[in-house]
Amino acid sequence: MPTDSPIRPDPLPLPARPGEGRTDLVGLSRDALRAALIAAGTPEKQARMRTAQLWQWIYQKGARDFAAMTNLAKPYRALLAEHFTIGRPELVTRQVSADGTRKYLLRVAGGHEVEVVYIPETDRGTLCVSSQVGCTLTCSFCHTGTQKLVRNLTAGEIVGQIMLARDDLGDWLRPGEGMGERPRLISNIVLMGMGEPLYNFDAVRDAMRIAMDGEGIGLSRRRITLSTSGVVPEIARAGREIGCMLAVSLHATTDAVRDKLVPINKRWNIAALLEALRAYPKLSNSERITFEYVMLRGVNDSDEDARRLIRLIDGIPAKINLIPFNEWPGAPYQRSSNRRIRAFADILYKAGYATPIRTPRGEDIMAACGQLKSATERARKSKREIEREAGPQAP
Repeated sequence: MPTDSPIRPDPLPLPARPGEGRTDLVGLSRDALRAALIAAGTPEKQARMRTAQLWQWIYQKGARDFAAMTNLAKPYRALLAEHFTIGRPELVTRQVSADGTRKYLLRVAGGHEVEVVYIPETDRGTLCVSSQVGCTLTCSFCHTGTQKLVRNLTAGEIVGQIMLARDDLGDWLRPGEGMGERPRLISNIVLMGMGEPLYNFDAVRDAMRIAMDGEGIGLSRRRITLSTSGVVPEIARAGREIGCMLAVSLHATTDAVRDKLVPINKRWNIAALLEALRAYPKLSNSERITFEYVMLRGVNDSDEDARRLIRLIDGIPAKINLIPFNEWPGAPYQRSSNRRIRAFADILYKAGYATPIRTPRGEDIMAACGQLKSATERARKSKREIEREAGPQAP
């Protein structure tokens, strides 16, 4: 990361690296955890109870050491420590914006890095989580899209982002405290970080099931939003198997423009995407689809674009998040003016759509929407290289 960024020292000790031959329990499903305990010597008759105990220690209380699990006998804690670990990604740096936004640079297996962002609000706190190292998509307005895909994250690495942020914020249950006794600092999760979640479907599904588990992290499915650029074949499956809220990175109202901004459109165009959304299993007036629309000066921000957008999404219960473009070094686009954004929003609002204009957060630490990218990758590329990877500017 830039050396002049306001980086606060990490207040947390780095977790020990998993011992050779030990299994990390974070990210395992309940059934997989139970099977692992039995394989390690837990009597089968006790396995279900032990699974529930460990589940609560790990995901409600944030335990990082089996020694802290005081309702387990010492010999059993020793057995667990011999066979298992409770992992976290390695915290490389934590940056805090002037507006309170926090950005974490995390290192996962293989030495790869991902970024996670916490955005505090007066009534909630939202954690923006990554699903891949890099990104397989090459959206030309997105900084993350200029970094090539390295690999998918595991379910444990996705859940681990939530757990590390809760460590940093002190957001775990305290001794003697019950669920829901005080407001959570992390009340919402958005899968809007690095990567396309639906290209890492199984790991994202398994991680979010832990996040939504009432005896686990315990977030309502309606407080979790998955953002996709339009992986059409997986959209219905996401509704059935994950069931969280859905956001779609639309960003254009014609295929010609969207092909350049969001190249996945060449495979599944706007018509195919909207057809899949109309069939989304969770779609209703109370569970609207969020359309994300980045405002790019002279590219997609005309009055005609606004009117065309209204025609396109007709009949889909929806709200439209307008995102002022967050610039990054070498970006081939510019942010629409505030006046243009307001005029665009007014047309949508008069057509009956909720149209919040997203307030950029964490821009001073490159934590705003579309700016995430590992520091090491950023440092290796010159401005000219970034511009070349982004491709030609859309008309």
